[in-house]
Amino acid sequence: MLRINQIILIVSSLIFGVKCNTYGQGKNSRFLLGYDVGLFDTNVVSTKAKLYFTQNNYNLTPASFKMPFMSAQGNLSDENGNLLMVSNGCWIADATGDTMMNGGGLIPNSFTNSSWCNSFSGLPFHHSVVFVPNPTDSNKIYLLHQSGTSSSNFKSSGLYYSVIDKTLNNGLGGVMPSQKNLVALQAGLNPGITVCKHANGVDWWVLVFKDSSDIVYTMQLSATGFSVPVQQALGVIPAIYLLGQMSFSPDGKKFAYSYYNGISGAINNYIRLFDFDRCTGLLSNKTEVIYVENNGGLGLSFSPDSKKLYAGTFLKIVQLNLDTTNVAASLDAVAVYDGYAYPYPVLQTSFWTMYLAADGKIYITSGNGVIDIHFINYPDSDGVACDLQQHAIRLPCYSARGNVYHPNYYLGCDTTLGCPCLVSTGLTEYGAHNFKAKLSPNPGSFGFEILYLLPQNKSGTLSVYDLQGRLMHQQILPQWSTMQSVQAAGWAPGVYQVRIESDLSSGTWKWVKF
Repeated sequence: MLRINQIILIVSSLIFGVKCNTYGQGKNSRFLLGYDVGLFDTNVVSTKAKLYFTQNNYNLTPASFKMPFMSAQGNLSDENGNLLMVSNGCWIADATGDTMMNGGGLIPNSFTNSSWCNSFSGLPFHHSVVFVPNPTDSNKIYLLHQSGTSSSNFKSSGLYYSVIDKTLNNGLGGVMPSQKNLVALQAGLNPGITVCKHANGVDWWVLVFKDSSDIVYTMQLSATGFSVPVQQALGVIPAIYLLGQMSFSPDGKKFAYSYYNGISGAINNYIRLFDFDRCTGLLSNKTEVIYVENNGGLGLSFSPDSKKLYAGTFLKIVQLNLDTTNVAASLDAVAVYDGYAYPYPVLQTSFWTMYLAADGKIYITSGNGVIDIHFINYPDSDGVACDLQQHAIRLPCYSARGNVYHPNYYLGCDTTLGCPCLVSTGLTEYGAHNFKAKLSPNPGSFGFEILYLLPQNKSGTLSVYDLQGRLMHQQILPQWSTMQSVQAAGWAPGVYQVRIESDLSSGTWKWVKF
């Protein structure tokens, strides 16, 4: 049996410094693919496709929504995986797939008004669109987005944001007219936005790179809006050709980006890795890995356990082991492009960008217009045991350079960094109802009783999850009920998430078993 000091350690390390072995539970459950193009192949039956991720699998279906995607995509779902909104950097669609109220015309300029914003494309910048929940108002969503400087210059003119009110238009949401295309940072930037939950568990860090520079801008997004950007010089050679993907690790402790220098011949491919302080927003302890190939690449992704880092050229995927004293020496090729090309010989299904999905797998798209994508089956595993499956998923549509960006919406607070934790034990995640829940005993050994108050004349659902996201218990809460008992026989000692959902509101609490 665990001693009380061990229980305190569990609460401190697992509640206030949560290590997420799964990357999400609902908000990031969708990946949309495809663009409008003629059906030149019998395998192509639609212009779009939807990938819906569950805890350990995916479901692929044809789709007919209007929005096309090239590289830019942000989307947000509710906790049950229902798609709420999506953007390709040109406009915003609501749950119907059509234009959200006041959702057209994101950053109208010569770049967005060029050939990028049409039925064929969307902005060509990966990670340039991301939906971020308002830190304190569950009905408000920030859309962070970028644009270009001209139709021929693949550089961003700055960082912009638009605020969406989910209650507008009968619950389909709408962009608030006075809070559209606002400037968060006016500066020449490399394309790409990265977002990480603040150590306080409520606010967000937003990080962007200055164009052709070693400077990063970091802003804190809180209840009062964006902080003044903080500039940090990284002391590295600037990315002078094309910056690749940027990413925070799922646990929020690392930040990395890739880029390549050159367009032909022997090309230097760079992976730069930093420690990230979620309390201060600063990067430190740079590790740089350079490997030379005859081609460049953009893709980069952390593994779900944050101990592996994947990067790639167009023809090769490499892995770094971050759980070792010499990260650079751990560089290992886990896949070499096998030459597959379909539907035409000139359209190679090579490697482009990467996406760590909610099912714990990493999905890899191609830079060409093709109908197959790759995935890494076991990204937490060493070397080729990660099992990279090339062109293993046949899409019902054409896709080129498809990518989507979701930050880790489920990252908890971390008081070990010195920041106060602002997440209460009874956080209402959406809706306004206060369930007034109390769990007793907590900690406990055999189970617990939960007292609660449901919305008037409404039933509810009680669910208990472990920290790996596995459902341990679920039951219906009858109308007017106020107390239930949950037995925990056979459960391992640790921290569990207790969740009540009723009438479009939910609350989550922690229970510790010893």
